[in-house]
Amino acid sequence: MKLYTSKTVSQWLGLTERRIRQLRDEGIIDEARPGLYDLKPTVLRYIKYLGGAGRESLQTERMKLTAEKRKAAEMDNEVRRGELHSTEDIETGIKTMCLNIRGRFLAMPAKLSPALAAAGGNQAEIFDILKAAINEALEEISDYRVALALNGDDEDEEKQDS
Repeated sequence: MKLYTSKTVSQWLGLTERRIRQLRDEGIIDEARPGLYDLKPTVLRYIKYLGGAGRESLQTERMKLTAEKRKAAEMDNEVRRGELHSTEDIETGIKTMCLNIRGRFLAMPAKLSPALAAAGGNQAEIFDILKAAINEALEEISDYRVALALNGDDEDEEKQDS
């Protein structure tokens, strides 16, 4: 039995000498004596290692792909059932709600000024008027369906005005 150095083995396998030492340390190939290798069993063990590693990683990749396909199918089903919404839909909804809230509060001075003027400086009455108006606005926009519907009505009115 002829023994070869790690340099020779590395040339046969197309690897660096450092990689040969790593394979030895990982138990993939064995030294016949310190620093010397039997070429035939070393090459065979390395080939088996490559074949096993390739199959394992391919199987792992297939499992990952199957899992991702399953997640995608579940998400598609959730979208169809209306349980999952796109980011754009959520952003549009939030923007609509914020614009409706803004519009509601900006309309308060025009709506309340006559009532406040009629209160004649009575702080308790002014407080009650303001509190009632704010509570009414907040109650109306507390239901997201109402808040979203308000903007849709505005768009319909704008289309009719055109």
